[in-house]
Amino acid sequence: MGNSTSCCVSSSPKIRRNAHSRLESYRPEQDLSREDTGCNLQHISDREYIDDMNMDFNPSDHPRASTMFLSKSQTDVREKRKSLYINHHPPGQLRRKYSSCSTIFLDDSTVSQPNLKYTIKCVALAVYYHIKNRDGDGRLLLDIFDEKLHPLSKSEIPTDYEKHDPEQKHIYRFVRTLFNAAQLTAECAIVTLVYLERLLTYAEIDICPANWKRIVLGAILLASKVWDDQAVWNVDYCQILKDISVEDMNELERQFLELLQFNINVPSSVYAKYYFDLRSLAEGNNLSFPLEPLNRDRACKLEAISRLCEDKYKDFRKSAKRRSVSLDNLTVVRWSPAILS
Repeated sequence: MGNSTSCCVSSSPKIRRNAHSRLESYRPEQDLSREDTGCNLQHISDREYIDDMNMDFNPSDHPRASTMFLSKSQTDVREKRKSLYINHHPPGQLRRKYSSCSTIFLDDSTVSQPNLKYTIKCVALAVYYHIKNRDGDGRLLLDIFDEKLHPLSKSEIPTDYEKHDPEQKHIYRFVRTLFNAAQLTAECAIVTLVYLERLLTYAEIDICPANWKRIVLGAILLASKVWDDQAVWNVDYCQILKDISVEDMNELERQFLELLQFNINVPSSVYAKYYFDLRSLAEGNNLSFPLEPLNRDRACKLEAISRLCEDKYKDFRKSAKRRSVSLDNLTVVRWSPAILS
């Protein structure tokens, strides 16, 4: 211990014994090169530093990395605020409700039970900013996501289809149709966005007018199977999208998984980050969640949920309590008498 190279090379020379357990005289070994001793191995702190550097490029894996859709929307949000300031139109000042001592306004969306309608609107808005503010550096367009090669309908696709960005309401209508028909939850919409950004990061592709529908469809397909206990089958999506075959859905799912490197894990911290970033996106685009005054019944329900969570984590803390504590980390609350003059 204490030696900086103790974890990489052998320890100090030990006394060796032969078959008859007789001591041999110590023979100094020849000088070994750095490659032979293994000192050229990367230190663990260096590896962690590299992971921290790559953290910004993997927001779907690291909870402290900023989401891609929120970064892409910042420019447009600043322009909107600047335009409203110049035209002297405060954003939503007359429609916004403020809480007071007598009335508290709350929305019905929480991180554990998001509002389905507004979560889908926020996800559609995030996809819209991905398409609008894409890099456009000539990244590879994969064939499996190209709607010209794998159309979702039999209607003819315009020749300049890839040159016109879809509107936000068009994206919302497409996502809402899938969620309503398959009866998916709001949590599934958040996981869909996580998989979408993970695909863009891992595969190093951009989402554009020519591939956004199939990318969103593949993310919804995978998120519904991972999140919901009773997942929607691929053949069920063929009933929603009449002109797509089961073989095409299976191939889309297979290649989507391969591009994700089969990493379908979504930590709770990443899920919470995407939820709150979607709320920030909604606030920046005046897409506020519906506020309602807090009534007695809802207050009792929130109090019951809070008490349930408190009891749950209290039992968890008891089970995780250590039987012994080091004296170095021991902290004792000291009470000092108050002196009133």
